[in-house]
This record gives sequence, structure tokens and C-alpha cells, in this order.
Amino acid sequence: MSSIESSVDAGFAARHAELARGYGGGGDPADPALVQAMQMVLHIPKNDPPGRGALLAAAASAVVALCLDERVGPGGEWEERYLTWKRSRIRKVARRARGAQWLAAQEVDGVTVEFEGAQARAFVPGPVGAIDPRIKRLQISGTELPEAEPIAIDPESPVLWVNAELGMTVGKAAAQVGHASMLLAGALPVARAYAWAAQGFRCTVADADPGQWSELRRRVAQGSAVAVRDAGFTEVAPGSTTVIAVPVPGLSQ
Repeated sequence: MSSIESSVDAGFAARHAELARGYGGGGDPADPALVQAMQMVLHIPKNDPPGRGALLAAAASAVVALCLDERVGPGGEWEERYLTWKRSRIRKVARRARGAQWLAAQEVDGVTVEFEGAQARAFVPGPVGAIDPRIKRLQISGTELPEAEPIAIDPESPVLWVNAELGMTVGKAAAQVGHASMLLAGALPVARAYAWAAQGFRCTVADADPGQWSELRRRVAQGSAVAVRDAGFTEVAPGSTTVIAVPVPGLSQ
């Protein structure tokens, strides 16, 4: 057993095992109000908004951090709500906030991550008919940011490549990179996921051009990357591959 493996605590191992089982399979309830979703809020101030890549990286890290938080594990205060969502049809909804709205959102159960000045918060999932009023009032549509400078790829963290040809909004892309971070963490051996957790689930999010996307699809076929295929509820066609996550060498085996 490696030194990393021996340092993984039993609680983290249990939470990782649940994540590694995958999700979905339960379908949707008959009552639309009981459909489960994870709400996300992106902090987009009116003045000096964050870069798109940094904001998406914060969103991706917030989602996986919540999914491996001790409070969603066995006996945790969020366990039931988390498992009800995870074992049904997975949905995420990204909203935007600034000022007092963002501060109020911090009072709702969830996890906030900051990355290079960008902030995002993932909330404990629940039924769409019972969203906390402090979150429900936040706008979903219109979440967009100007084009940013090319993203510098961090060789020490996983890279979540977004399919640029789909032209997804920031909100849609935030949900998709959140799916990708979950899939990647679940696909990693527990010791490597634990090491990633120690890094705060830091990741890079970048757009992939058609040439890069072709190579990334080859890596998925080889088993060295994981892909997100969207159900097609919004913006993209069902079955579209939206994000491909590539672990760093030290986290891939």
C-alpha cells in the first residue's frame, strides 16, 4: 500500500465509493415539483467580472467538493438530500448573482470555491419545487461573459476541455464542467482522488478547437479521459459530448 493510500481516511473512501458507483437510474418522479436538481450560483459582479475559464473552474471544483464533502457521507447532515439527487436523473442549474444576492447565497447549504478571483457556489441538491427563495429569485438566463485571453494550462491539475463548437452559455457550460469533475473524481482510484482533494480540486477549464477535440475523443476511447454526454434538456442536442476531462499524469493511475 502506498503512503497516499494509507493516508486516505475511511470517511473519504466511503464518499468516493458512492461517487464511483455512478449516478442516475432512478428516473424522474411523477410530480414535476419533486424533480431533483443541484443549484449552482456564479458570482458575476457588474464591475470587473471574472474570466470565463476561471469562473468555470471554480464551478467545477465547487461541485466535486460538495460531492466529496464529509456532510454528504454516511451519517452526514446532507447525506439524504445528496443521495436522493445522485440516485435519480442528474440535473444542475446555474444561476448568477452579485452584491447582496451573492452574500445571501452563502447562507444556503453548499460549498463555495474561489479560483483566480472567480467564485462559484454549489448547493446541496433538492426538489425543484422547494428551492430556497434566496436562490430561486436569481436569474438563470443571460449568464454570459466576454471572450477571455487564452487559458494557460496548469500541468499540475486536471484539464476539463469544453467543446467550443457547441457555443454553450456560461451557465450551461458551468453545469457541464460540474458533471465532468464528478465523473473524473469517481473514475480516479481513491488515493488519487484524495490527492486531488488535498489540492482543493483545482482544475483548468479551456475550450477545445476541432483538432484538439478529435484527439480528446481518441483519449476517451483509450480510457485515459472521461466524457460528459448531455441529456439534451437545454441548448444542445441529446447525446452531445460537451466536456472531456483529462487527469494529470500523477492523478490518472
